[in-house]
Order: sequence, then C-alpha cells, then structure tokens
Amino acid sequence: MPALLEGILSIQAALSSGFRDVYQVLIDENKRFDRRLNELRRSAESAEVEVGFVPRSAIDDRAAGESHGGVIAEVGDRRFCQLADLLPAKDAAFIVMLDGIEDPYNFAGAIRALYAAGAHGAVVRPRNWTQATALVGRASAGTIERLPLAVAESAAGAADFYRGRGLAIVCAASDDRSRSLYRTDLTLPLFLLIGGERRGVTRSFQRAADLQLRIPYGREFAGALGAVSAASVIGFEVMRQRRCKST
Repeated sequence: MPALLEGILSIQAALSSGFRDVYQVLIDENKRFDRRLNELRRSAESAEVEVGFVPRSAIDDRAAGESHGGVIAEVGDRRFCQLADLLPAKDAAFIVMLDGIEDPYNFAGAIRALYAAGAHGAVVRPRNWTQATALVGRASAGTIERLPLAVAESAAGAADFYRGRGLAIVCAASDDRSRSLYRTDLTLPLFLLIGGERRGVTRSFQRAADLQLRIPYGREFAGALGAVSAASVIGFEVMRQRRCKST
C-alpha cells in the first residue's frame, strides 16, 4: 500500500528530488485557485504524476495530521543511496550519522538542521524514522525528501568506511580528550556521529574517534544537549568555518 506525504513542502521536495516515486497528488477541491497549490499541481503534471481534486473530507480522512494544508500525495518507498554516493565530488565531505534517535520529531528536526547547514548526506540504521513518512516529512519541512540518505548496520561500520576514504571521524563528548567546537578545524572532510536521546555516543566509538568535540556552554550546566540542538550547533559551525575559509 502506498505511503502518504502531507503538505506542499514535503510533496514538492519528493517531486524534485527523485528519491521516491510519487503516484498521485490529491488537492482540496476548494483550493483550486490557491497559487502555491497550483504551482505544485504544475510540478506534478510536469513529472507526469496524476493530480486529482477531492473534497476536503477525503483528505482529512487519510491524513495523519491536521497540518496538510489541503494536499496529500501517494508515494512509494524511500530510495537510499550507497555510503559512497554521499561523498561529494569536489568539496570536503560533511556526512552525519543519526544513531539511536527514538523520537521522530527529534529525527526530523536534526535532518532539517543538517540540511540547512549544508551536510552532504546522512547515514541511518536499517530501522529508522524514515518509515514515518507523513510525520517526518512535515516535521522536517520536507528536507527528509531532499537530503541524500544511506543505510549502515552500525556506526562503527560506517566510520570504518569513511575513515578509509579520508574522512576524520568526529563525535560530541565531554571527557578529557574533547576539544572546544570553536577551537577545532572543521574544514577537513568529516564524518560526524550524533547519538540518540538515551544512549548518546558509546564510549567505544568515542575512544576510536579522531576528534571529540565539546560544545561550550554559557553557564554551569551538567546536562547534555539533545540531538536536534547538537546537530544544529555543530552543523552550523562546520558551515561557518568552511564559508570563512572560502572567502
């Protein structure tokens, strides 16, 4: 049975990225003259995707949430890349693995931040939140449909693969080996591991990492940042350093 995407951002992203098949787009018949939905309709028709206008109740009955904005789409399974496919042709790689995130909103928020910060791709475990298609699509503002994704059985396996291709293995930590995020060169090719809410990054991975990053706080605080905050802070510092270097 086809999965559903909800909302303009998610559906437009799926149409343009090519990471999944889009079978049909259904639009609230009361929104025939909505400018943004007409742009989406034209995109779908250009991709030879069927477009139908239906009663709002038909959309409400099928949608998982209430923020669909009057449009849903029937789609196929997400297509994943190979690990090697995430490596950029020219730029220094910035690839992130999201491992053990247990909340779909946190997963979506981290993807959204990493996409905005310019990450080249993300690695996930075989069991991941991409299967919560509609929810993650909405919560990530459609970026889950745009960011290239690959699957790895383990964080250690993905790290070994990318280390063999010249990437530095990086994680956030707070032990004696960790260095301030703002005093570390992040312009080199990077594979960054972001751990989940409960387990975080394992000690074995921390010991094997080339770099352990510490996010400085503005006051005494014994806790750790969540996955979304860590992904945002680190991702945008990577972006800042690389843009500064290129100017």
